[in-house]
Amino acid sequence: MPGIYPLELEIRARKKDGSRRIRGRFPYKKRAILDAGGKGRRPKKEEFAPKAFEYAVQAPEREVHLLVGHSFDKPLASKKAKTLAFSDTSEALTFEAVLTPQIQRTTWAQDFMAQSEAGLVGGISPGFRVAPPEVVELPEQTTEENPREGHALIRTIFHAILFELSLVTRPAYDETEAELEDEDDDEEEERSAGGIILPRRRIIHASGRWR
Repeated sequence: MPGIYPLELEIRARKKDGSRRIRGRFPYKKRAILDAGGKGRRPKKEEFAPKAFEYAVQAPEREVHLLVGHSFDKPLASKKAKTLAFSDTSEALTFEAVLTPQIQRTTWAQDFMAQSEAGLVGGISPGFRVAPPEVVELPEQTTEENPREGHALIRTIFHAILFELSLVTRPAYDETEAELEDEDDDEEEERSAGGIILPRRRIIHASGRWR
């Protein structure tokens, strides 16, 4: 059963070169419910420790793709193509992807953008595997939940090898939001109270699922 995590996703306006930008943020130390329990089973939850994806993000030879629906036949951007960049801190893994004009002409990118503009994009799900114990001393650990919070088993992943991030359509957290900016940001602008020029944007709901 996939875990469910909150996230932030922003799809930015079209730039002068015809590209569009997607920005996403995955906060660490947020727990997902893997199994709600019941019928003699204890609940199971999962969380990623800070910088859990550091290996693949930092290693220059490691490829990471941005996909639609976990399909490598539907790529949007990649690290080696220099259209997918990461920023990894102790608080969150963030990324920015560039949708080139060529990618925007593909059927899957057009479907994704249409779903985004309709408010149907639900979040991001990663394709990863836990690092083998012979490579790192403690790749993961299972502990007891604080009794004041519940009686679940908590799986904490300290080291995971990230292969891809996928944009998915099934929402999980209605209270999270993503910003979808209008494409013609060079012409339609609004000014903040301090006089800073801001692109016009629309708000859509979004949330995150991790597998």
